[in-house]
Amino acid sequence: MQKVAILGAGLTKFSRRAKETGKELAFYAAKMALEEAGLEIDDIDAVVCVSAPDAFDGVHMKGEYLSDGCGASKKPFMRSYVGGGSGVFGIINGWYHVASGTFNTCLVVAEEKMSSSMPHPQGIFNAIYDQFLERPLGVNLLWIFSLEMQRYMAVHKIPLELIALVAVKNKKNAIDHPCAQEGIPGNYTVEEILNSEIMCWPVTRLMVSPVTDGAAAVVLASYDFAKKFGKENIWIEGVGWCLDTSYWTNRDLYYPRYVEYAARMAYEMAGIKDPRKEIHVVEPYDPFAYKELHHLEGLLLADKGEAPRLLEKGFWDRDTLNGIPSSPSGGLLGVGNPIAAAGLMKVIEIYWQLKGKAGKRQVKREIRRGLAQAWGDLMQVGTVVILGK
Repeated sequence: MQKVAILGAGLTKFSRRAKETGKELAFYAAKMALEEAGLEIDDIDAVVCVSAPDAFDGVHMKGEYLSDGCGASKKPFMRSYVGGGSGVFGIINGWYHVASGTFNTCLVVAEEKMSSSMPHPQGIFNAIYDQFLERPLGVNLLWIFSLEMQRYMAVHKIPLELIALVAVKNKKNAIDHPCAQEGIPGNYTVEEILNSEIMCWPVTRLMVSPVTDGAAAVVLASYDFAKKFGKENIWIEGVGWCLDTSYWTNRDLYYPRYVEYAARMAYEMAGIKDPRKEIHVVEPYDPFAYKELHHLEGLLLADKGEAPRLLEKGFWDRDTLNGIPSSPSGGLLGVGNPIAAAGLMKVIEIYWQLKGKAGKRQVKREIRRGLAQAWGDLMQVGTVVILGK
Protein backbone atom coordinates (compact mmCIF):
# COMPACT_ATOMS: atom_id res chain seq x y z
CA MET A 1 0.00 0.00 0.00
CA GLN A 2 1.25 3.47 -0.87
CA LYS A 3 1.51 6.25 1.70
CA VAL A 4 -1.10 8.95 1.10
CA ALA A 5 -0.63 12.68 1.75
CA ILE A 6 -3.02 15.61 1.94
CA LEU A 7 -1.77 18.38 -0.34
CA GLY A 8 -4.54 20.96 0.01
CA ALA A 9 -7.94 21.68 1.46
CA GLY A 10 -10.88 24.00 0.75
CA LEU A 11 -13.87 25.02 2.83
CA THR A 12 -16.77 27.30 1.92
CA LYS A 13 -18.53 29.60 4.33
CA PHE A 14 -21.13 27.63 6.29
CA SER A 15 -24.58 29.23 6.21
CA ARG A 16 -28.17 28.85 5.14
CA ARG A 17 -27.95 30.27 1.65
CA ALA A 18 -30.26 30.42 -1.34
CA LYS A 19 -27.69 32.07 -3.61
CA GLU A 20 -25.60 29.05 -4.68
CA THR A 21 -26.63 25.60 -5.77
CA GLY A 22 -25.04 22.53 -4.21
CA LYS A 23 -23.10 22.08 -7.43
CA GLU A 24 -21.63 25.58 -7.12
CA LEU A 25 -20.71 25.03 -3.46
CA ALA A 26 -18.85 21.86 -4.45
CA PHE A 27 -17.02 23.80 -7.17
CA TYR A 28 -15.89 26.53 -4.76
CA ALA A 29 -14.52 24.04 -2.23
CA ALA A 30 -12.76 21.98 -4.92
CA LYS A 31 -11.21 25.11 -6.44
CA MET A 32 -9.83 26.22 -3.06
CA ALA A 33 -8.34 22.78 -2.36
CA LEU A 34 -6.62 22.69 -5.76
CA GLU A 35 -5.25 26.20 -5.28
CA GLU A 36 -3.74 25.35 -1.89
CA ALA A 37 -2.21 22.20 -3.38
CA GLY A 38 -0.82 24.19 -6.33
CA LEU A 39 -2.55 21.87 -8.80
CA GLU A 40 -4.96 22.08 -11.72
CA ILE A 41 -7.97 19.85 -12.23
CA ASP A 42 -6.03 18.05 -14.99
CA ASP A 43 -3.61 16.84 -12.30
CA ILE A 44 -6.44 14.94 -10.59
CA ASP A 45 -6.82 11.27 -11.55
CA ALA A 46 -10.10 10.47 -9.75
CA VAL A 47 -12.85 12.17 -7.75
CA VAL A 48 -14.78 10.99 -4.70
CA CYS A 49 -17.98 12.80 -3.74
CA VAL A 50 -19.82 12.39 -0.44
CA SER A 51 -23.19 13.87 0.42
CA ALA A 52 -25.96 12.68 2.71
CA PRO A 53 -29.14 11.08 1.26
CA ASP A 54 -30.59 12.76 -1.81
CA ALA A 55 -33.69 13.97 0.03
CA PHE A 56 -31.63 16.41 2.10
CA ASP A 57 -30.94 18.49 -1.00
CA GLY A 58 -34.20 17.61 -2.70
CA VAL A 59 -32.17 16.36 -5.68
CA HIS A 60 -32.53 12.87 -7.16
CA MET A 61 -29.29 11.04 -8.10
CA LYS A 62 -27.29 13.74 -6.34
CA GLY A 63 -23.94 12.17 -7.13
CA GLU A 64 -24.53 12.54 -10.86
CA TYR A 65 -25.87 16.06 -10.31
CA LEU A 66 -22.78 17.15 -8.34
CA SER A 67 -20.18 15.38 -10.47
CA ASP A 68 -19.20 18.24 -12.79
CA GLY A 69 -19.18 20.73 -9.92
CA CYS A 70 -16.75 18.39 -8.15
CA GLY A 71 -14.46 18.42 -11.20
CA ALA A 72 -15.22 14.83 -12.24
CA SER A 73 -15.90 15.40 -15.92
CA LYS A 74 -14.27 12.56 -17.87
CA LYS A 75 -12.67 11.18 -14.71
CA PRO A 76 -13.35 8.07 -12.60
CA PHE A 77 -15.99 9.17 -10.12
CA MET A 78 -17.50 7.60 -7.01
CA ARG A 79 -20.26 8.92 -4.75
CA SER A 80 -20.85 7.30 -1.35
CA TYR A 81 -22.55 8.20 1.88
CA VAL A 82 -23.06 6.90 5.39
CA GLY A 83 -25.14 9.76 6.77
CA GLY A 84 -23.21 12.00 9.16
CA GLY A 85 -20.18 9.71 8.89
CA SER A 86 -19.83 10.57 5.19
CA GLY A 87 -17.26 13.36 5.49
CA VAL A 88 -14.63 11.18 7.13
CA PHE A 89 -15.69 8.14 5.10
CA GLY A 90 -15.00 10.17 1.95
CA ILE A 91 -11.37 10.52 3.03
CA ILE A 92 -11.22 6.77 3.69
CA ASN A 93 -12.68 6.15 0.23
CA GLY A 94 -10.17 8.51 -1.40
CA TRP A 95 -7.33 6.97 0.61
CA TYR A 96 -8.16 3.57 -0.89
CA HIS A 97 -8.12 5.02 -4.40
CA VAL A 98 -4.54 6.24 -3.89
CA ALA A 99 -3.10 3.75 -1.38
CA SER A 100 -4.07 0.88 -3.67
CA GLY A 101 -1.81 2.27 -6.36
CA THR A 102 -4.70 2.71 -8.78
CA PHE A 103 -4.39 6.52 -8.85
CA ASN A 104 -1.70 9.07 -7.98
CA THR A 105 -4.15 11.79 -6.98
CA CYS A 106 -7.74 11.94 -5.79
CA LEU A 107 -9.99 14.91 -5.07
CA VAL A 108 -12.48 14.31 -2.25
CA VAL A 109 -15.47 16.68 -2.18
CA ALA A 110 -18.25 16.82 0.41
CA GLU A 111 -21.41 18.90 -0.07
CA GLU A 112 -24.68 19.53 1.71
CA LYS A 113 -27.44 22.05 1.02
CA MET A 114 -29.85 21.25 3.80
CA SER A 115 -31.82 24.49 3.68
CA SER A 116 -33.39 23.42 0.38
CA SER A 117 -34.77 20.12 1.70
CA MET A 118 -38.54 19.78 1.88
CA PRO A 119 -39.77 18.97 4.43
CA HIS A 120 -37.30 19.92 7.20
CA PRO A 121 -34.45 17.37 7.47
CA GLN A 122 -35.96 16.04 10.69
CA GLY A 123 -39.09 15.16 8.72
CA ILE A 124 -36.98 13.35 6.14
CA PHE A 125 -35.23 11.34 8.85
CA ASN A 126 -38.52 9.69 9.73
CA ALA A 127 -38.46 7.82 6.41
CA ILE A 128 -35.29 5.88 7.30
CA TYR A 129 -36.80 4.00 10.22
CA ASP A 130 -38.51 0.61 10.22
CA GLN A 131 -41.90 1.20 8.58
CA PHE A 132 -43.77 -1.13 10.94
CA LEU A 133 -42.14 -0.81 14.36
CA GLU A 134 -40.71 2.72 14.43
CA ARG A 135 -42.06 5.04 11.73
CA PRO A 136 -45.66 5.15 13.08
CA LEU A 137 -44.26 6.75 16.26
CA GLY A 138 -43.18 9.82 14.30
CA VAL A 139 -39.52 9.18 15.05
CA ASN A 140 -36.97 11.95 14.61
CA LEU A 141 -33.35 12.22 15.66
CA LEU A 142 -34.01 14.79 18.35
CA TRP A 143 -36.05 12.52 20.54
CA ILE A 144 -33.89 9.47 19.90
CA PHE A 145 -30.85 11.50 20.93
CA SER A 146 -32.65 12.73 24.02
CA LEU A 147 -33.14 9.07 24.97
CA GLU A 148 -29.47 8.33 24.35
CA MET A 149 -28.40 11.45 26.25
CA GLN A 150 -30.56 10.55 29.23
CA ARG A 151 -29.18 6.99 29.24
CA TYR A 152 -25.59 8.31 29.12
CA MET A 153 -26.29 10.78 31.94
CA ALA A 154 -28.09 8.20 34.08
CA VAL A 155 -25.43 5.48 33.81
CA HIS A 156 -22.58 7.83 34.73
CA LYS A 157 -24.55 10.24 36.96
CA ILE A 158 -23.63 13.22 34.79
CA PRO A 159 -25.34 16.55 35.62
CA LEU A 160 -26.85 18.48 32.72
CA GLU A 161 -24.52 21.41 33.41
CA LEU A 162 -21.50 19.35 32.30
CA ILE A 163 -23.21 18.51 29.00
CA ALA A 164 -23.88 22.22 28.44
CA LEU A 165 -20.16 22.96 28.86
CA VAL A 166 -19.50 21.28 25.49
CA ALA A 167 -21.70 23.87 23.75
CA VAL A 168 -20.03 26.68 25.74
CA LYS A 169 -16.56 25.49 24.67
CA ASN A 170 -17.32 24.85 21.01
CA LYS A 171 -19.35 27.98 20.37
CA LYS A 172 -16.52 30.02 21.88
CA ASN A 173 -13.88 28.24 19.76
CA ALA A 174 -15.92 28.92 16.61
CA ILE A 175 -15.68 32.69 17.08
CA ASP A 176 -12.22 32.36 15.48
CA HIS A 177 -13.38 30.26 12.50
CA PRO A 178 -13.85 32.34 9.33
CA CYS A 179 -16.27 29.78 7.84
CA ALA A 180 -18.62 29.60 10.83
CA GLN A 181 -22.32 30.11 10.25
CA GLU A 182 -23.44 33.55 11.37
CA GLY A 183 -25.25 33.67 14.68
CA ILE A 184 -23.93 30.30 15.89
CA PRO A 185 -20.58 31.12 17.59
CA GLY A 186 -20.51 33.20 20.75
CA ASN A 187 -19.54 33.56 24.39
CA TYR A 188 -22.39 31.71 26.06
CA THR A 189 -22.83 30.77 29.69
CA VAL A 190 -24.01 27.40 30.93
CA GLU A 191 -27.23 29.07 32.06
CA GLU A 192 -27.89 30.47 28.57
CA ILE A 193 -27.37 27.04 27.02
CA LEU A 194 -29.72 25.37 29.51
CA ASN A 195 -32.36 28.09 29.33
CA SER A 196 -32.64 28.07 25.53
CA GLU A 197 -35.72 26.51 23.94
CA ILE A 198 -36.31 22.87 24.87
CA MET A 199 -36.35 20.76 21.71
CA CYS A 200 -36.91 17.40 23.39
CA TRP A 201 -36.05 17.30 27.06
CA PRO A 202 -33.29 17.53 28.16
CA VAL A 203 -31.95 18.68 24.76
CA THR A 204 -32.14 22.45 24.29
CA ARG A 205 -31.75 24.40 21.07
CA LEU A 206 -28.20 25.59 21.89
CA MET A 207 -27.14 21.97 22.44
CA VAL A 208 -28.08 21.15 18.83
CA SER A 209 -26.12 21.93 15.66
CA PRO A 210 -28.02 24.05 13.10
CA VAL A 211 -29.34 23.35 9.61
CA THR A 212 -26.50 24.44 7.33
CA ASP A 213 -25.33 24.63 3.71
CA GLY A 214 -21.68 24.20 2.79
CA ALA A 215 -18.96 22.22 1.05
CA ALA A 216 -15.44 21.01 1.76
CA ALA A 217 -12.72 19.41 -0.35
CA VAL A 218 -9.32 17.78 0.07
CA VAL A 219 -6.60 16.78 -2.43
CA LEU A 220 -4.97 13.40 -1.74
CA ALA A 221 -1.76 12.23 -3.39
CA SER A 222 0.56 9.24 -3.39
CA TYR A 223 3.97 9.35 -1.73
CA ASP A 224 5.87 9.65 -5.01
CA PHE A 225 3.59 12.42 -6.31
CA ALA A 226 3.67 14.39 -3.05
CA LYS A 227 7.44 14.21 -2.66
CA LYS A 228 7.96 15.93 -6.02
CA PHE A 229 6.98 19.23 -4.39
CA GLY A 230 9.63 19.07 -1.67
CA LYS A 231 7.27 20.19 1.09
CA GLU A 232 6.63 18.88 4.58
CA ASN A 233 3.52 16.82 4.05
CA ILE A 234 0.68 15.69 6.28
CA TRP A 235 0.04 11.96 5.93
CA ILE A 236 -2.94 9.72 6.49
CA GLU A 237 -1.55 7.30 9.07
CA GLY A 238 -4.66 5.29 9.89
CA VAL A 239 -8.28 4.83 8.86
CA GLY A 240 -11.08 2.92 10.52
CA TRP A 241 -14.81 2.36 10.20
CA CYS A 242 -17.52 0.25 11.75
CA LEU A 243 -21.19 -0.41 11.00
CA ASP A 244 -23.30 -1.54 13.96
CA THR A 245 -26.91 -2.73 13.79
CA SER A 246 -29.47 -0.14 12.69
CA TYR A 247 -31.90 -1.40 15.34
CA TRP A 248 -30.96 1.14 17.98
CA THR A 249 -33.42 -0.42 20.45
CA ASN A 250 -31.20 -3.53 20.54
CA ARG A 251 -28.18 -1.60 21.85
CA ASP A 252 -27.33 -0.02 25.19
CA LEU A 253 -27.08 3.60 24.14
CA TYR A 254 -24.77 4.75 26.92
CA TYR A 255 -21.64 3.76 24.94
CA PRO A 256 -20.81 4.04 21.18
CA ARG A 257 -19.11 0.71 20.56
CA TYR A 258 -19.08 1.38 16.79
CA VAL A 259 -16.75 4.33 17.44
CA GLU A 260 -14.44 2.18 19.57
CA TYR A 261 -14.20 -0.51 16.88
CA ALA A 262 -13.47 2.09 14.18
CA ALA A 263 -10.87 3.76 16.42
CA ARG A 264 -9.12 0.49 17.22
CA MET A 265 -8.85 -0.25 13.50
CA ALA A 266 -7.31 3.17 12.82
CA TYR A 267 -4.97 2.97 15.84
CA GLU A 268 -3.67 -0.42 14.76
CA MET A 269 -2.99 0.87 11.24
CA ALA A 270 -1.18 3.93 12.63
CA GLY A 271 0.80 1.85 15.12
CA ILE A 272 -0.71 3.67 18.09
CA LYS A 273 -0.50 1.79 21.39
CA ASP A 274 -1.57 4.53 23.82
CA PRO A 275 -3.96 6.99 22.10
CA ARG A 276 -4.16 9.26 25.15
CA LYS A 277 -0.46 10.02 24.75
CA GLU A 278 -0.08 9.68 20.99
CA ILE A 279 -3.10 11.71 19.81
CA HIS A 280 -2.34 15.40 20.35
CA VAL A 281 -5.48 17.08 18.97
CA VAL A 282 -8.92 15.63 18.21
CA GLU A 283 -12.02 16.64 16.27
CA PRO A 284 -14.86 14.38 17.47
CA TYR A 285 -18.29 14.57 15.87
CA ASP A 286 -20.57 16.87 17.89
CA PRO A 287 -24.01 17.37 16.29
CA PHE A 288 -25.40 17.36 19.86
CA ALA A 289 -23.49 18.53 22.91
CA TYR A 290 -23.35 15.17 24.69
CA LYS A 291 -22.12 13.39 21.55
CA GLU A 292 -18.66 14.96 21.79
CA LEU A 293 -18.23 13.44 25.25
CA HIS A 294 -19.79 10.17 24.10
CA HIS A 295 -17.40 9.97 21.16
CA LEU A 296 -14.28 10.96 23.12
CA GLU A 297 -14.92 7.93 25.30
CA GLY A 298 -15.57 5.72 22.27
CA LEU A 299 -12.24 6.91 20.85
CA LEU A 300 -10.60 5.58 24.04
CA LEU A 301 -9.32 9.06 24.91
CA ALA A 302 -11.18 8.90 28.21
CA ASP A 303 -12.63 6.17 30.40
CA LYS A 304 -16.37 5.57 30.25
CA GLY A 305 -18.10 8.43 32.02
CA GLU A 306 -14.82 10.34 32.50
CA ALA A 307 -15.00 12.79 29.56
CA PRO A 308 -17.46 15.22 31.27
CA ARG A 309 -15.28 15.46 34.39
CA LEU A 310 -12.20 16.10 32.26
CA LEU A 311 -14.14 18.79 30.40
CA GLU A 312 -14.90 20.52 33.70
CA LYS A 313 -11.16 20.54 34.49
CA GLY A 314 -10.24 22.10 31.10
CA PHE A 315 -8.62 18.93 29.74
CA TRP A 316 -10.32 19.33 26.33
CA ASP A 317 -9.80 23.12 26.05
CA ARG A 318 -8.08 24.50 22.98
CA ASP A 319 -5.35 26.21 25.01
CA THR A 320 -4.62 23.22 27.27
CA LEU A 321 -0.96 22.24 27.59
CA ASN A 322 -1.42 18.94 29.39
CA GLY A 323 -4.72 17.71 27.94
CA ILE A 324 -5.98 16.97 24.44
CA PRO A 325 -7.58 19.94 22.63
CA SER A 326 -11.00 18.80 21.39
CA SER A 327 -12.91 20.55 18.59
CA PRO A 328 -10.55 23.53 18.32
CA SER A 329 -12.50 24.44 15.16
CA GLY A 330 -15.69 24.96 17.15
CA GLY A 331 -17.16 21.78 15.74
CA LEU A 332 -20.66 21.37 14.41
CA LEU A 333 -22.12 23.17 17.41
CA GLY A 334 -20.08 26.27 16.66
CA VAL A 335 -19.30 26.27 12.93
CA GLY A 336 -22.42 24.58 11.53
CA ASN A 337 -23.56 21.20 10.31
CA PRO A 338 -23.83 20.63 6.55
CA ILE A 339 -23.82 16.94 7.25
CA ALA A 340 -21.22 15.38 4.92
CA ALA A 341 -19.20 18.60 4.66
CA ALA A 342 -19.12 18.87 8.47
CA GLY A 343 -17.20 15.61 8.81
CA LEU A 344 -14.71 16.65 6.15
CA MET A 345 -14.40 20.06 7.87
CA LYS A 346 -13.09 18.17 10.90
CA VAL A 347 -10.44 16.39 8.82
CA ILE A 348 -9.45 19.73 7.32
CA GLU A 349 -9.14 21.29 10.79
CA ILE A 350 -6.71 18.56 11.86
CA TYR A 351 -4.78 19.08 8.62
CA TRP A 352 -4.55 22.85 9.19
CA GLN A 353 -3.58 22.35 12.85
CA LEU A 354 -0.74 20.02 11.86
CA LYS A 355 0.38 22.47 9.15
CA GLY A 356 0.31 25.35 11.65
CA LYS A 357 -2.25 27.16 9.46
CA ALA A 358 -5.19 27.33 11.88
CA GLY A 359 -4.69 31.00 12.72
CA LYS A 360 -6.30 32.06 15.99
CA ARG A 361 -7.53 28.50 16.42
CA GLN A 362 -4.01 27.06 16.55
CA VAL A 363 -3.61 24.92 19.66
CA LYS A 364 -0.84 25.82 22.07
CA ARG A 365 0.57 22.37 22.81
CA GLU A 366 3.03 20.65 20.50
CA ILE A 367 1.22 18.41 18.04
CA ARG A 368 2.45 15.78 15.64
CA ARG A 369 -0.65 13.65 15.23
CA GLY A 370 -4.40 14.33 15.21
CA LEU A 371 -7.65 12.45 14.79
CA ALA A 372 -10.96 13.30 13.11
CA GLN A 373 -14.09 11.24 13.70
CA ALA A 374 -17.62 11.29 12.32
CA TRP A 375 -20.73 9.32 13.07
CA GLY A 376 -24.03 8.86 11.37
CA ASP A 377 -26.62 6.88 9.49
CA LEU A 378 -29.02 5.44 12.08
CA MET A 379 -26.76 5.99 15.11
CA GLN A 380 -24.52 3.09 14.17
CA VAL A 381 -21.73 4.22 11.81
CA GLY A 382 -18.28 5.14 13.12
CA THR A 383 -15.58 6.58 10.85
CA VAL A 384 -12.08 7.63 11.99
CA VAL A 385 -9.03 9.13 10.26
CA ILE A 386 -5.64 9.75 11.87
CA LEU A 387 -3.29 12.33 10.34
CA GLY A 388 0.36 12.87 11.19
CA LYS A 389 3.40 14.89 10.19
